[in-house]
Amino acid sequence: MEDSLTTTLDTPARLVKKISQASEHRTLPKYIAVEGPIGVGKTTLAVRLAQTFGYQTLLEPAAENPFLNRFYSEGEQHALPAQLFFLLHRAQQLASIPGDDLLGRMVVADFLMQKDELFARLTLDEHEFSLYQQIQKSLNIQAPTPDLVIYLQAPTEVLQNRISHRGIKFEQHIRSDYLLALTESYTEFFYYYDAAPLLIVNAAELDIANEDEHFEALLDQILTMDSNRQFYNPQPSLL
Repeated sequence: MEDSLTTTLDTPARLVKKISQASEHRTLPKYIAVEGPIGVGKTTLAVRLAQTFGYQTLLEPAAENPFLNRFYSEGEQHALPAQLFFLLHRAQQLASIPGDDLLGRMVVADFLMQKDELFARLTLDEHEFSLYQQIQKSLNIQAPTPDLVIYLQAPTEVLQNRISHRGIKFEQHIRSDYLLALTESYTEFFYYYDAAPLLIVNAAELDIANEDEHFEALLDQILTMDSNRQFYNPQPSLL
């Protein structure tokens, strides 16, 4: 598990006060998972939430996957090793969370374990997917359920612009049709998702990395969430 990148000592006092006040009236989520398609801002939000709450981070090892660049640049013949690398690494990461120790679980992750199969269905052929499922079953992964899942949505054009802007070399080969198919897969997955409280966020106009007001408004939604499925459609011009 990654160490917490920052602590609440680096967080503005007003945000610390908000969290403290909220904790007096409700149980705050101790394990938060942020999800959404490539380029939507999962990791940025996960790191800022971890900083604000003083939690540890659990981040995907995309840059460490030696097969990912080849998958994006050369095609689907590299999909299976890329997917198995993620499967094994995510299983190891989640095994580090004590599933039966709720008090000790204070984590913000930028993935759900279920996303692994979502990507596998999208990228693997029939025989590869069958092999993937056999390996997945043999791992007997017992992933703890988050206390809150935040699903970030954005149109494909927005994702493409963000991917281009952040300039990660291997991501520049990602095709628009792949992004569209991925976005649709996420939409279908979360339409039926009910394993944990779910906050669905229209992130098309949110700039969590650079606009503190955008982050604080989203934090307010998290701290006041009062149902198992809630939608947040912000208007940044009014924040």
